[in-house]
Amino acid sequence: MPTDTSHPCFQPPANPNTPIWRYMDFTKFVALLDTQSLYFARSDRFDDPYEGATSHANFDLREIVYQETITPEMLTLMSRLTKWTREWTYVSCWHLNEHESWAMWKLYGSLEGAIAIQSTYSKLLECLKDNAHVNVGIVKYIDYESEWLPEGNLYWPFLHKRKYFEHEKEIRAIIQKMPVNEKNEIPIGKANEKQGVIVPLNLSDFIEKIYVSPNSPQWFYELVESVIKRFNHSFSVVQSSLSKAPVY
Repeated sequence: MPTDTSHPCFQPPANPNTPIWRYMDFTKFVALLDTQSLYFARSDRFDDPYEGATSHANFDLREIVYQETITPEMLTLMSRLTKWTREWTYVSCWHLNEHESWAMWKLYGSLEGAIAIQSTYSKLLECLKDNAHVNVGIVKYIDYESEWLPEGNLYWPFLHKRKYFEHEKEIRAIIQKMPVNEKNEIPIGKANEKQGVIVPLNLSDFIEKIYVSPNSPQWFYELVESVIKRFNHSFSVVQSSLSKAPVY
């Protein structure tokens, strides 16, 4: 099993066998089974307006940091390129945690009709290793008002988020494919017509367990089991432990 990535921007978690989770509604789960593929969404379609942005500290300090090594025109081009790259960056987000998360159930799926896929970082890396365009690593959370976000690589803005999102404990698989014209130049400003991309995934090698949301009725649990069997899989289905009744 691989324990790290070859790209310097992408850092593995301390324990590569730590569980990762993807919380989703039932229709997305069925789509995953049907396509046998992982969907990577375009980063500029995410709710967070800071997705792919640099920090305010970087914006304010660039002239001082770079001094005369970079002209004002080059700084303007840097900002333009960074913003435009959002259209050509595709992301699959995962939650890194030893256990289920009540907050993630509430955020990313209706509590009565959601499931959570549980795997590990190392399995995600292994299943995607043959796709040269995919890199996987942890997200770092910084203060965008005062902390410098690394520069010099277009991946960095997508591997950092504001501290407000620390509860997400995010692992990201990222594809970044900018267009190139006939002169082998990047046509900055060219619009992207794709909403996302899909990457084939061997689900049998990847998925360890399927968790059913805490408030789901028994019939939904049985439906999840039935659908899994119809797609010729045998994943273990677990009712969320958060549904267990308290004792006194």
